[in-house]
Amino acid sequence: MSTKEHPQISLVGAGPGDVELISVKGLNRLKKANVVLYDALVNEELLTYAPTARKIFVGKRKGFKAYEQEQINQLMVDSANEFGHVVRLKGGDSFVFGRGMEEILFARQHRIPTEVIPGISSSISVPALAEIPVTHRGISNSFLVLSATLADGALNPELKKATELNATVIILMGITQLPKIVELYQTANKGQTPVSLVYNGSLETQQEVFGTIDTIIEQNEQVSVSGPGVIVIGEVVSLAGNYHEKVFSESSSCCIS
Repeated sequence: MSTKEHPQISLVGAGPGDVELISVKGLNRLKKANVVLYDALVNEELLTYAPTARKIFVGKRKGFKAYEQEQINQLMVDSANEFGHVVRLKGGDSFVFGRGMEEILFARQHRIPTEVIPGISSSISVPALAEIPVTHRGISNSFLVLSATLADGALNPELKKATELNATVIILMGITQLPKIVELYQTANKGQTPVSLVYNGSLETQQEVFGTIDTIIEQNEQVSVSGPGVIVIGEVVSLAGNYHEKVFSESSSCCIS
């Protein structure tokens, strides 16, 4: 009698980085996985919860791809057919600029059962961890989440439209586009709008840079920091602890927490 497991794919959001911010359900699926396909923004400590699973890095970074997306799709399906339960582990939430639906649709075409386990998106959690609410009564009634760059590398044209709103604007994958983003806001006469750059959100290396549209590039240049960053633009940024001290104090030489 064959003991081969039925193919199954669990699309699991791993959260912003801290291993404790994955959901209980996501962690339970990870423990039962036969194969784990994981991305670059996944904290690799999570892989210890799948000690017997095959682990395959399929991450993408700027200028580097372990696999093309089409290859990831096929690898996911092939692994499910050969080994059974596959966990596709993605940073943040799989449906927020994570191309998760593309993978689900591909699996459906191959008649493989799938489930989606949401993750905590960095777009909301990282500002929160920097004590920046994305909405606040009397200040911001809405928030907008944008990717800074399109698939072809061009600046997202919706960023220009965002400058017309009073909403909190959260920009992912945008640090390298910061000068162009600043230019858009300055053109819209919003140079005094508070801004924060939050690097390595939820990790021990988390760092925040505070400023305004007019000062944020200079403030960012004064610090030594690397890693993925989230840009938060809007009046709610000024609610962060010590914001005014960090931005306006004459005795402060930089704006890093």
